[in-house]
Amino acid sequence: MSHTINHLRRLRLQRSELAVPGSNPDMIEKAANSDADYIFLDIEDAVAPPDKERARANIVKALNQIDWRGRGKTISVRINGLDTHYMYRDVVDLMEQAGDRIDTLLVPKVGVPADLYMVEAMVKQIEIAKGYKTRVGLEALIETALGMANVEAIASFGSRLEALHFGVADYAASLKARTVNIGGLNPDYPGDQWHFGLSRMTVACRAYGLRAIDGPFGDFSDPDGYKAAARRAAALGIEGKWAIHPSQIALANDIFSPPEKEVDRARRIIEALKLAESQGKGAASLDGKMIDAASERMARNVLATHDAITASR
Repeated sequence: MSHTINHLRRLRLQRSELAVPGSNPDMIEKAANSDADYIFLDIEDAVAPPDKERARANIVKALNQIDWRGRGKTISVRINGLDTHYMYRDVVDLMEQAGDRIDTLLVPKVGVPADLYMVEAMVKQIEIAKGYKTRVGLEALIETALGMANVEAIASFGSRLEALHFGVADYAASLKARTVNIGGLNPDYPGDQWHFGLSRMTVACRAYGLRAIDGPFGDFSDPDGYKAAARRAAALGIEGKWAIHPSQIALANDIFSPPEKEVDRARRIIEALKLAESQGKGAASLDGKMIDAASERMARNVLATHDAITASR
């Protein structure tokens, strides 16, 4: 193990993340009563330019009137990109009018670490000016070629950054990739054309103590396609996925929750290694397979997720 270790900066249960356009108050209220772990209220791509100001006001109102945390939700807001004139007003209005009721701000199309620095500087100044006792975290959307080229540098950005998200739609557009469905697979490609991006982002997250989250699957009439995409992401170490429709929430919660059989095996791994250690051994055999210290680290990952799910109920 390297002498340099970056521990997880912030543990949050994020199996399912429901995207909700700020321009639709009815959907916001329904989201608060959903089974999603995480909600992000959107002022960016899901809101047309003429509706941006109204959506922002709706979100401020919802943040102040709904007890999101009391309902077991982590609440986030996706602001507009730094290349727009909406972004500064998003940060100012959200933070000044509801900054103590926001868990994280989701920053889209992050291309370089300085993008996060700009948002963080504004957030910090407003927190100090308002005397907030809470601290708003940042999450970054990796959804451009520039962002993926700089993903390690972005992940190493300190302080408030908690998670990276893979924004497959804009990423495909940035690469000029041919795709048949947001987050779906192109049959002309021999495998999963998103594997490289997802894997690289996940490695960057784990190297610097961030949560890794997969983005949307556009065809909400295809639950099997969503589940297949979620399973591929989970296999890489990603811990959650967006839901762009309420029907996708249960699918994400199920796939990103360790099965009871896996939880039981994790407990047995730890017990078997404790016994082996008491006998002066560094490895052991369980169910006909060798287990060692790496097995214990994997087992503890499973149990940490299981414990977080149990605590949220």
